Amino acid sequence: MKHNLVIAGFGGQGILFAGKTLAYAGMDMGKYISWLPSYGPEMRGGTANCSVILSDEPIGSPLITQPDTLLAMNKPSLDKFEDKVKPGGVIVVESVYIDKKVTRDDVEVVYIPAKRIAEDLGNGNLGNMVMAGVFAQFCPMLPFESICDSIRQHVPAKRAELAEANIRMLDAGYTYKVC
Repeated sequence: MKHNLVIAGFGGQGILFAGKTLAYAGMDMGKYISWLPSYGPEMRGGTANCSVILSDEPIGSPLITQPDTLLAMNKPSLDKFEDKVKPGGVIVVESVYIDKKVTRDDVEVVYIPAKRIAEDLGNGNLGNMVMAGVFAQFCPMLPFESICDSIRQHVPAKRAELAEANIRMLDAGYTYKVC
């Protein structure tokens, strides 16, 4: 079993952290993983994306040409990656920042106001984890509890107070009713 994921948005939205969290969860479960970040020269506000591969077998290349899932957190990212998602895949759209509708009919699409949900739960900067929670609904390779355990284990000590907030956001995405 193998799952290819691309997470993309603006720098500062936690794109790389969300990908790293999911990669750590896979690693902690004994999966083969790849986490490949990519970002522009601007640290905040520039584009950022990361590729995460979770596999039961060794990974030959960290490059993803056809993701199974795309988490798009801004319009330029949706524009760039929408056509690359494999038929039958999933596109999760951050509807606070993206007013465009996905034009494809061969993928499952979820529109979620992740930033607004995160704000309602007390930290609007954690919309990335709401998006990661939605991803957990579509990836049987990564059980929800494994992701939560990984957060508790891998959040840096200087940010330990954010571990439970991240888990609350993850849970909000995981329990979000997709239609």
